[in-house]
Amino acid sequence: MEQMPHDRPRPASRLSRRFLALLAAACAGAATLGAHAQWTTQPVSAPGVEYRTFSSAAAGTTVSYHIFLPPAYAAQPSARFPVLYWLHGSGGPTQGIAQVAGYFASGMAQGRIPPMLVVIPNGMSYSMWCDSKDGVVPMETVVIDDLIPHIDATFRTIPQRSGRILDGFSMGGAGTARLGFRRPDLFAGVSMLGAGPLQDDFLEEPLGGSTSEQLRLAIYEMVWGSDPRYYLAQNPKTIVTDRAEAVIAAQIRVRQGIGSLDALVPMNEEFSALLKALGIAHDFTVLTGLGHNAGAVLNGLGQANWDFYNAALAIPCRLAADIDCSGAVDAADLSLVLASWGESDGPADLDGNGFVDAADLTQVLSKWGTVP
Repeated sequence: MEQMPHDRPRPASRLSRRFLALLAAACAGAATLGAHAQWTTQPVSAPGVEYRTFSSAAAGTTVSYHIFLPPAYAAQPSARFPVLYWLHGSGGPTQGIAQVAGYFASGMAQGRIPPMLVVIPNGMSYSMWCDSKDGVVPMETVVIDDLIPHIDATFRTIPQRSGRILDGFSMGGAGTARLGFRRPDLFAGVSMLGAGPLQDDFLEEPLGGSTSEQLRLAIYEMVWGSDPRYYLAQNPKTIVTDRAEAVIAAQIRVRQGIGSLDALVPMNEEFSALLKALGIAHDFTVLTGLGHNAGAVLNGLGQANWDFYNAALAIPCRLAADIDCSGAVDAADLSLVLASWGESDGPADLDGNGFVDAADLTQVLSKWGTVP
């Protein structure tokens, strides 16, 4: 275009000036969030809940978590228990711990689900349960490589995939998809409740969403380095597409649940359609009249919620004697029988007679070396 006489560079538009100001503020906010990354929280007091810490190699420091221990854990000192990992939503790592623990405690007391440990990791306020691009907050690695082995070494768990369930809400719902679909060898069930973010562009605010533009930009910078390629690489949709074959082979129990008034419904519908296209069996429930609230969604699912946990824990290995679901009957299975000797029920009770005894040992030895 022909330049007018004495033409000067035009000043930035009001929109671009506002965006640049927001971006600068967001970067400053991201730096503040990262600098104040709290790997340990204050303890939460609730019935059956304990505050614990462990040394994380990935974080390079001490990391905290809360764990609910059912009464049966103390009453049955030789028994082993399944573990449900609950990934919390954004805004505060200790919010809702007492309510979540109370909900599951009630279900166990009513016999709706078997006694299990409920671990609530510290996911900070806005980690998105993702390894940050700059390496400051390697949250996914902390949970997968450090926390889970620590739990299995510290408590009497069922230390294999058939004894673990991954569940979470909002940020935690998206986190369960990321962690669970990336590592289908670790979990029998993956539950996504009110899950988000799942969209292709994190800066695209869902219609009816309430996250401010400045906070969204700050999270985008802190977690994904404002890099759309890194964001997409860590997006649950990318991960499940890449890992679909392994997810199907593992026979993981998968479900989505969300309130009909939740602004994240469209992206959850899109994710459900993707799972269907990939051939991944799952349940998708939209609860009429409910918004973005974890307690409301859990209660709204009713008996179906308990059915999900029971069904996930009931997924058998391809061969009963392969107790740890490793793909072969070996020394690890023998060790599980011997460690559970004389216990009532449990995964090592292969013949279902109510006790781990010589008959179960015989089954393992008769299948020794078998690859299912």
